[in-house]
Amino acid sequence: MAVMARVDTLAELLRDRRLLVLTGAGCSTESGIPDYRDEHGAWKRPQPMTYQEFIGGTAARQRYWARASIGWRRMRGVLPGRAHRVLAQLERAGHIECLITQNVDGLHQKAGSRRVIDLHGRIDSVHCLHCRESFARESVQARLDALNPQWWQHQARLAPDGDAPLEASLCSEFQLADCERCHGPLKPGVVFFGEAVPPPIVAQAYAAVERAEMMLVIGSSLMVYSGYRFVRAACERGMPVALINRGATRADQQVTVKIEAACGDVLEQLALRIMPRQ
Repeated sequence: MAVMARVDTLAELLRDRRLLVLTGAGCSTESGIPDYRDEHGAWKRPQPMTYQEFIGGTAARQRYWARASIGWRRMRGVLPGRAHRVLAQLERAGHIECLITQNVDGLHQKAGSRRVIDLHGRIDSVHCLHCRESFARESVQARLDALNPQWWQHQARLAPDGDAPLEASLCSEFQLADCERCHGPLKPGVVFFGEAVPPPIVAQAYAAVERAEMMLVIGSSLMVYSGYRFVRAACERGMPVALINRGATRADQQVTVKIEAACGDVLEQLALRIMPRQ
């Protein structure tokens, strides 16, 4: 079936149904944020640092924050793409009940979406591993910049989730900021690979699945179980599930309709079909 015919099918499925959206990295690639996997679901680049590595010692945290301090210079200025903007429009028009995102970039909120569950947290927040105090990333970054005044001179391309490849020898020179309250180690407010999603967030997402009448997955291979479990729950409930993604996904054999095309293109066409003309 041609792409436009599948969009027509998707539009018909959406009519008069409470929609739950699940988004992944493919939703943000148009904004210039790289994704993790290729069209076959395989890693494009080295697997990111795990939670166990991060908490395992100072050297790993130096490596993370040294790279992230470079990546943040670009991440903080990234703007929402077409997919983010159309999803915000669909929410305002009453078509989206809830949006669960696996991304940590905050671009859905920047675009105007309000009913968002940040499944894996947000890169613009930081918390202490000891006392759990939370801080804005900008304030922590200002302290890191003061401790490493020449760091801005290093150049590296942006990688997923605000990472930036950098030589290990440089990372060992990086000076860490600690918690202003208890002097404990700081961690970005995101769920690392190998780290569990907080149970209240999981419960909130499952509740959204229970309320929904249809699920739309956008830009995710669903290779990570933390997102895939909600698709599986939706399928078990018997609700229609649709996919917009370039390449293979873990749920290809389970969904009602799949569209292999750019997220922004498909969503713009979908909006034309289900939103009244202004």
